[in-house]
Amino acid sequence: MNKFPASMPQLYACPECTTGSVSRELTVQTGGSVIIPCYYDKKYTEHKKYWCFDAKAAYLYCSILAYANETKGKVSVIDHPDQSFFTMTMRNLQHEDTGSYWCVEEIGGIFLMDEKEQLHLTVQSAPDVSVKSSSVSGHEGDNVSVQCFYSSGYKNKLKQWCRYKDKSCYTEKRTDTSQNSSVQISDDGRSFTVLMTGLRRSDSGWYFCSAGDLQAPVQLTVTEGT
Repeated sequence: MNKFPASMPQLYACPECTTGSVSRELTVQTGGSVIIPCYYDKKYTEHKKYWCFDAKAAYLYCSILAYANETKGKVSVIDHPDQSFFTMTMRNLQHEDTGSYWCVEEIGGIFLMDEKEQLHLTVQSAPDVSVKSSSVSGHEGDNVSVQCFYSSGYKNKLKQWCRYKDKSCYTEKRTDTSQNSSVQISDDGRSFTVLMTGLRRSDSGWYFCSAGDLQAPVQLTVTEGT
């Protein structure tokens, strides 16, 4: 349901009602599914979380699709308070699902704004940026690789592998060891491969590979070495 009736008059210019800054752009194949992580400050652990949508990017009129820890239709939201994030899963995506979405922590009160992050999702027959699997795993000390596909229009765009939690990124053609694992990115002109070596348990979490402004989320799970 809409948060406010459609007939409510708009008396003043409201920056919260327009598109604003879109922090994430994703593309998903028609009929496919997507899992999106939404991180939040620990002070919002006990607050309600929800996922809402408006095709025209108007937050004021966005429709709440589901609250945390519930499933409605093809949408499921699961909160992970011990890790300060919740995930949103959407299945069987169709063209009409294209539009703006928001991860929201409900603050409450008439004059208090909810904490939110906007992202834009485009459903298309051939996604411009994608991954074969949105979940990869490995043991401590092992290596893991992720292949990130992109369309021809993104061949010359900057390729990166980033961690959602702390917004740290590894860039194509550079090796970085600042996160206790060596990360290398190699590009063959149609896809790029991320290689993480010497995995640590602390490397577990949500990442995304990106080409230009487009992202594809990937969850990495590192388990205790055998």
